[in-house]
Amino acid sequence: MSPRQRILSGIQPSGTLHIGNYFAMMKPAIELQADNECFYFIADLHALTQTPKPEALRERIAQVAVDFLACGLDPDRTVFFRQSDVTQVTELTWILNCITPVGLLERCHSYKDKLAKGLDANHGLFSYPVLMAADILIYDSNVVPVGQDQKQHLEVTRDLALRFNNQYGQTLTVPEPLIGEAVAVVPGTDGQKMSKSYGNTIEIFGAEKEMRRKIMRMVTDSTPVEAPKNPDSCNVFALYKLFASAAETQALRKLYTDGGMGYGTAKQMLFEKYWAYFEPFRRRRAELLANPDYVERILQDGGRRARHVADETLRRVRTRVGLA
Repeated sequence: MSPRQRILSGIQPSGTLHIGNYFAMMKPAIELQADNECFYFIADLHALTQTPKPEALRERIAQVAVDFLACGLDPDRTVFFRQSDVTQVTELTWILNCITPVGLLERCHSYKDKLAKGLDANHGLFSYPVLMAADILIYDSNVVPVGQDQKQHLEVTRDLALRFNNQYGQTLTVPEPLIGEAVAVVPGTDGQKMSKSYGNTIEIFGAEKEMRRKIMRMVTDSTPVEAPKNPDSCNVFALYKLFASAAETQALRKLYTDGGMGYGTAKQMLFEKYWAYFEPFRRRRAELLANPDYVERILQDGGRRARHVADETLRRVRTRVGLA
């Protein structure tokens, strides 16, 4: 990736953030802010597709803001804001809706997957990719970090940008995906992808006793203590690698393959690494929780900066489509 790209990413305030969120989205996003122009938003409009209770949504938005800042997001380097504070994105969403084929949305696997999980088939859930496209396109984003589960939505974004440009002239920046180790799947306590919907998460800022209990109850196979074990098929080892150095990872791998170590020992090693890793973040989080006005000022300033960019893009779009 060339230097100084404009990068766009968002995170939904759908519940307590876990280490899957951190390693798959937050950590790579924080690393990208050093050499790029980053726009990161709290996707509160997207969260409405699940019709959360208003009080719960407001609490989750505040929690995501605090947790992201505690983990190292730098508001001096990054535009950090609430999605809903940039109302221009909803106008662009409508304009994009008017060039979006219904069949394009019907083919999106995310909609089908959520229906299969029992979520209500509301229009917001169906047209989610169009709002996502507007999020990306309104900031002239060059690069969007995506996991495999969001790759199709970025393809929809690119399709809509090209459709608009073909119909109205070169107006919108066509973004490129950033896919790699930064968005690898993080296994949960049961070995599936870590997800709140599976109830298999380890929270970034969970209570010590509860997090120890979760880790010590992680699912493993029934290989006896004395027998060699395969680290590459063990979700405990997979999580340990995320926190440990190469030398520490190699040392644990040897303990697995030599035999004589029970899974309980590996789990304890994982817990110690996890707890020590997030210790400085917990201290920073406590400071932020004690100063909510500071966090709000960061979000308001981010919203102002984001609106400045969105205004310019929407001015071009409105001119192209014939609006005053």
